[in-house]
Amino acid sequence: MSRMIGVDVGGTFTDVFVLDEATGRAEVAKVPTTRPDQSGGFLDGIARQVADLSTIGVVVHGTTAGTNALLERKGARVGVITTEGLRDVLEMRRRDRPRTWGLRGDFEPVVPRDRRLEVPERTLADGTIRTPVDLDAVRAAAADLLESGCAAVAVLFANAYANPENEARALAALREIWPNPHVGGSAEILPEIREFERFSTAALNAYLQPEVSGYLGRLDAALRSGGFGGEFLIVQSNGGVMSTDTARRLPVRTALSGPAAGVIAAGHIARTAGFDNVITGDMGGTSFDVALIAGGQSMLSAQTSVDFGMVVRTPMIEITTIGAGGGSIAWVDRGGLLRIGPESAGSSPGPAAYGQGNTRPTVTDANVVLGRIDPDSPIGGTLDRLDVKAAGKAIDDHVGRALGLSTVEAAEAILRVANSRMAGAIRLVSIERGFDPKRFAFMPFGGGGALHAGAMLREVGIGRAIVPRYPGVTSAMGCVIADMRQDFVQTVNAPTSALDPADLRAVLQRHVDDGMALLDAATSRFERRDVVVELDMAYIGQTHTVAVPLAVTLDAGRVAAPTLAQIETAFDAAYDAAYGRLLPGGARRVMNLRTAVIGRRPKFDLTALAPTGGSIEAARGGTRPVHFGDAWHETAIYDRLALPVGAEIAGPAILVQPDTTILIEPGLSGRIDRFGNTIIEPDEA
Repeated sequence: MSRMIGVDVGGTFTDVFVLDEATGRAEVAKVPTTRPDQSGGFLDGIARQVADLSTIGVVVHGTTAGTNALLERKGARVGVITTEGLRDVLEMRRRDRPRTWGLRGDFEPVVPRDRRLEVPERTLADGTIRTPVDLDAVRAAAADLLESGCAAVAVLFANAYANPENEARALAALREIWPNPHVGGSAEILPEIREFERFSTAALNAYLQPEVSGYLGRLDAALRSGGFGGEFLIVQSNGGVMSTDTARRLPVRTALSGPAAGVIAAGHIARTAGFDNVITGDMGGTSFDVALIAGGQSMLSAQTSVDFGMVVRTPMIEITTIGAGGGSIAWVDRGGLLRIGPESAGSSPGPAAYGQGNTRPTVTDANVVLGRIDPDSPIGGTLDRLDVKAAGKAIDDHVGRALGLSTVEAAEAILRVANSRMAGAIRLVSIERGFDPKRFAFMPFGGGGALHAGAMLREVGIGRAIVPRYPGVTSAMGCVIADMRQDFVQTVNAPTSALDPADLRAVLQRHVDDGMALLDAATSRFERRDVVVELDMAYIGQTHTVAVPLAVTLDAGRVAAPTLAQIETAFDAAYDAAYGRLLPGGARRVMNLRTAVIGRRPKFDLTALAPTGGSIEAARGGTRPVHFGDAWHETAIYDRLALPVGAEIAGPAILVQPDTTILIEPGLSGRIDRFGNTIIEPDEA
């Protein structure tokens, strides 16, 4: 059982990366994603590469099942049992609006008001129980929710983070009568201050649980029935992996699972190639996902909004997503402006060039019409040929005539708008956060990312691009690379003057013990185990906190408590770095303790992916006309996987491989480094 398999399910394709740990050999596959049940494409992709599932040691899955259910609002029928007077917290939110400057805005929570039921109970902010929970009322509420067809229930009690006793008693009563395991409490999922964020995260977890749990259960059963006896892991939004049992209990942690895996792979590839600062651009069939890695570290956020009003508070890699994938529809609005997305043709029917019934143009269709994608070699291996005429007709019918442009002009316009939107996303994660993109490299991946590398260098001013060896399956590779990670949080809510380091150490020790137990239960091999600790802190009177990293030491599994002086010094450093000044004499408060227990999995040697032998002459496959700007250029075509290490290719050129197409525009050159990456840079003036 020496094989590790990473599987990433995207909107259009399901990608598979197979690593034989004994030989270091890697194989890839790309198959269409199946809708509505994504498990079909998942299993088909593995079967393309591995006939005997008993030879697989580990399967790691990056899934969009949870994200799609949230975005499409196709989660389960769910109910809420909450404290008297708090049934409308989910709907009131923070009294924000979908459009900041709009006068009004509608929001429909995933749990409507008639399924948000109140029961008598009250815990005060200091943890004192003023009113014990009325268990008869809990049972009556559960009966009403079951009668209304609810498949899951969330218990959301006030101040449960400070003392979970009332919530725990209600959950125990519910689990005696609820017909399935889809029962959860807010303190179990997020024992953290602030009612709305805690309630929202717990309610969305319940909303996803039946869907994600059922999906993962079907996959696990199918793998086991095929002879698989290894470990099945799921990528979390924080870039780590967790067991399927944890994922089925906490599916809210899988939001943005697939894109997170891509960022993890990109960081490893870039560091190995000598680049600590990189901006990633994952272009799939539906979206363009951008993330920034500075100093070798990806940015983590404690909270995100998957859609307006749907707040998830759990550690996530900061990823900015726009609807500019290869399958994104190009259209002209009523004002005569050309738009791209957010609607996508997906895998079925796909772009107009797929010939499967779609008649509206996509970004892929524009690339086909301009000669940038070879119609005789579509990626994925399921189509014999792309229909160039159908792509051109779709562009004419929906863009060209409306704007008075020829087919080629309209296709160029589509790409200019798409590239502009992608460049805007890159500026958002870099310039607007104080990072100079000139100090970063751009790593495009996904099925379509490498087609737009040159445009990003030109529009954003990035100095170079690094295209991985297998860009179309980078997220699947990230599944194989990702470490096992467990995150914990506990609200402290105390000024440093009243903080007892022994109490803080006790909470931290509990987090470490629970995290190590989860690592012990895994069958994965770890090179080492790390504990990462942060405090959310602020000056008293401030609402927003800064993340304060703490250095902790372990001795035989026991945690050494940080001193108050160490905490205050660390806060001063973090606050000064964030705001450029301190508030002399200001009293400090510790809001939350965050702990990550990480099992570092071995990283495979990327030189195993590098080409051995070969020549530029043997890799060359003739030429074809490709349109750039306002003219057609006769462009050299190369088999990218046959190019040797050290090969240098002058643009314009196209490098083709089964999982993607790499475009080297005029004025740019590409070279193959010793890991098989293609480095694209401007020609020297």
